[in-house]
Amino acid sequence: MVITAAAGGIGRAIAAAFVAQGSQVHLCDVDDAALASVRTDLPGVVATRVDLSDGSAIDDWLAAAIATLGGVDVLVNNAGTKGPTAFVEDVEPDEWRDCLAVTLDSHYRTARAVSPVMKRQGAGSIVNMSSTAGQVGYGMRTPYAAAKWAVIGLTKSLAIELGPHGVRCNAICPGSVSGDRIDRVITAEADRRGVSPRTVADEYVAGQSIKRFATAEEIADLCLFLASPAAAMISGQAIAVDGHSETYHL
Repeated sequence: MVITAAAGGIGRAIAAAFVAQGSQVHLCDVDDAALASVRTDLPGVVATRVDLSDGSAIDDWLAAAIATLGGVDVLVNNAGTKGPTAFVEDVEPDEWRDCLAVTLDSHYRTARAVSPVMKRQGAGSIVNMSSTAGQVGYGMRTPYAAAKWAVIGLTKSLAIELGPHGVRCNAICPGSVSGDRIDRVITAEADRRGVSPRTVADEYVAGQSIKRFATAEEIADLCLFLASPAAAMISGQAIAVDGHSETYHL
């Protein structure tokens, strides 16, 4: 299997889960220190430095991974950047484009590369990482939300194209997931609004039926399920792992 942006956080938890069940894993990331750590902690994983805003780099990485693996059974598109935290009038066009380049365009690039291989195999599973923000919107995070909505549209369209060939495509929509990433998101919003990080974190949880953040391992569990024979008739779905978010704040 191949997975993007997987040297830390959710991606690393997904990679570890697939390694634990015996998969050959090729992952990429842009963080050299995190890549070195993965190579130590997950022996046997092939971890490559790839800038996911660079389409040619993605193509080269996947070509090499597919050649080594002799095909590809699972693709997990975990890549995404948080983008700017600002009202839309304060978002610069370059900031918008940079966010979509990784959070949306990289998903298209990887799908474009693996689809012919999976079609020939007559089997495969693609899992794209969207977000609760791709289901309800996200004020002050318009590039991020727009990209995550588009990921769901891409997912459903790929499911239509690939289903006749035995290939499934689904999206996972995490809510707030414990870890460094959500801590940075909360701090940025708190600074922008002039409130405490605790205030922002409490607001996030207040909108959920289950009053806690998800864990990276819970996202990994759903990835494993969607890639397994148990999910053989599940395709074109956007599945939230968010404790049931009922409301979203600004």
